[in-house]
Amino acid sequence: MGRIFGTDGARGVANTELSCELGMDIGRALDMVLAQRIVGRRPRVLIGRDTRISGDMLESAVAAGLCSAGADSVLVGVVPTPALAYLVTHLRADAGIMLSASHNSYEYNGLKIFGANGFKLSDDEEFEIEEIVLDRTVPFPVQWGGRVGRVERDEAAIDAYVDHLASTVEGDLSGIRVALDCANGSASVTAGKLFRRLGAEVTLLHDEPDGININDRCGSTHLEALADFVKSGDYACGFAFDGDADRCLAVTSEGELVDGDRIIALLSLAMREKGKLAGNTAVVTVMSNLGFHRFCEREGIHAEVTKVGDRYVLENMVKNGYSIGGEQSGHVILREYMTTGDGQLTALQVLAAVKRSGKTLRELADVMQVLPQVMVNVRADAQMKSQLELDEGVARRVERWRQRFGAAGRILVRVSGTEPLIRVMVEGEDKAEITAAAEEIATTIRERLGHDESDSGL
Repeated sequence: MGRIFGTDGARGVANTELSCELGMDIGRALDMVLAQRIVGRRPRVLIGRDTRISGDMLESAVAAGLCSAGADSVLVGVVPTPALAYLVTHLRADAGIMLSASHNSYEYNGLKIFGANGFKLSDDEEFEIEEIVLDRTVPFPVQWGGRVGRVERDEAAIDAYVDHLASTVEGDLSGIRVALDCANGSASVTAGKLFRRLGAEVTLLHDEPDGININDRCGSTHLEALADFVKSGDYACGFAFDGDADRCLAVTSEGELVDGDRIIALLSLAMREKGKLAGNTAVVTVMSNLGFHRFCEREGIHAEVTKVGDRYVLENMVKNGYSIGGEQSGHVILREYMTTGDGQLTALQVLAAVKRSGKTLRELADVMQVLPQVMVNVRADAQMKSQLELDEGVARRVERWRQRFGAAGRILVRVSGTEPLIRVMVEGEDKAEITAAAEEIATTIRERLGHDESDSGL
């Protein structure tokens, strides 16, 4: 993880950690990288954002940085992150910058960069931009006169993305009644139009963003309201998106959670039935539930495992030609249609599987049984994170529990790439035992590396 870019772009509190100056500098640095590859014309960069209040401010800053260095900017307005990835290729731009902090609360914002191919930049490409920003011995280009870049707006471009997603469904979704929680985020501008076009009867929840209510007790991080709403009405199921709609979680008609692991499991079977499960493989991360691996063993599907982060899932998929992958948190990548995780695409494909099979979502999701899992978050600064792997006391505590569990449980301790946390995840068949293990390991981390009284379990 770099000094500016983490596992999912640059992220921080807007106007302090993620300042206008930093936004301008990243825009200038991106222009310098693009200018080395483009001859005879200006670089052209799309800028999209979610609904948080700082989006306008950072959009202006990034555009100013690009233009000052000689690149043109196209502002596509409020869009889902996967929409920006699609539009970069559709509009033949040289890059795209998405301003979003995903599932974080409104005071945060972030910056993700996509290349001309619609993929997020690799670690090496982000490092190149990061080095330019931090190396003050190399001045940024300053254009003048007719060399200054231009800014244009194209907020109608989102329609092409909606058209594309609608085209991925064979037939229609008529006869299905579904509730969609838009998290007061980017899905608010697309979900109703998209799902209704395909014939679904749609009720939208949390689709009135005001700049500060994004992810506020709603969306994929707060499923309680959606679950209660679906249970109280005659709905087949419900889907909750995060702030930038690149991931989703589902609930059954009974209000039961269907997480990313179960979504990947049921879609893998649906794709295999249609001959589209490339390599008979699904790509997941080390965070995926042990129940997913048991599902794969039973069904004869290979589970390819990467480190945490949808970018690493995608890199593996592209390298090996696999067609589905994702994370327990709801990032699901369907490479036949998109170059990144897409919550609305995922929901469409799940609904299509429901209609094609004639089964309920609960029946489809029950192909995988979730083992109890406990997550404890330990608040951690950069120094604590750097010491984690080096501390022998923490390692001994984890190893003792691993020996006790054997093959019946699993422990994962890792630093978060997007938040100031060390995450302790334990899963197994005995909820009381894994809870005790997670709390004991978290306590050891606090005692050995630092102390914080505001930790929370998710």
